[in-house]
Amino acid sequence: MIKLGETQTLVIEKDTEHGCYLKERNQETEEHILLPKSQVPEGAAPGDEVTVFVYKDSEDRMIATCRTPKLKLHEVGFLTVAQVGRIGAFLDWGLDKDLLLPFHEQPRDARVKEGQECLVAVYIDKSDRLCATMNVYPYLEKESPYKMDDRVTGTVYETSENFGIFVAVDNRYSALIPRKELVRDLRIGEVISARVTKVLDDGKLNLSLRERAFDQMGTDGERLMRMIKNGDGKLPFTDKAEPELIRSRTQMSKNEFKRAVGHLMKQGLVEIKEDGIYMTEAGIEAGKEADDRQA
Repeated sequence: MIKLGETQTLVIEKDTEHGCYLKERNQETEEHILLPKSQVPEGAAPGDEVTVFVYKDSEDRMIATCRTPKLKLHEVGFLTVAQVGRIGAFLDWGLDKDLLLPFHEQPRDARVKEGQECLVAVYIDKSDRLCATMNVYPYLEKESPYKMDDRVTGTVYETSENFGIFVAVDNRYSALIPRKELVRDLRIGEVISARVTKVLDDGKLNLSLRERAFDQMGTDGERLMRMIKNGDGKLPFTDKAEPELIRSRTQMSKNEFKRAVGHLMKQGLVEIKEDGIYMTEAGIEAGKEADDRQA
């Protein structure tokens, strides 16, 4: 059976003025497909084998090409929008006919534009045509080579108020940044660097934009010191403030904020009073030393 969207080796059945007709070797079926004359390898003759990719032409007829598309059936990757039309966007995937990305396969709040690169997968629609979709979740692999605390790079492909941010790690593996790990807004198509916090039983990855708690404490502590210094030596709230206030002002969770404050207090750099967190004399001196190192 000649398979749409895949690369396969077929046999030249006959040569015509339009090109060569191909079929599967040792198959009794009359199914055959045209390899246009411009694509026929030099010197090829009936009985020879050729490796081709099968797709559909502008009239929805199965056709073969010796070119290799940028993506094949069920593969995930970036393609560039060549133009936006009435029914969707058309993507350059390396063949004469561009690949359709229907509007209904794009996020409603993230329609693509001409010239934009977008992460897509190739699928066969209900009309038996090759199309692209930005819903890449079903086409991502679950078993990755990564383990806890590994650094990974991935592309945001979906956002969910209930679950968090869905990420395609290496544009290949399924991953999620849970809501509790979100410290800033992320947009669809954004490429991020993250840390693996958990490998689930099914192989999917949980990610965080933060460092490990032990490492992050130092990073958060430095950020907190800068905020206090920029506030003339005072932060106008304490670790008893509402989590929403702490997150909006510091981009930290309440637990991270408390760890960072505790870390600075142990170093004698800050002290807590009823109306806020204040930099101590030692903290003021540490800030001056840091400024001198940067100068």
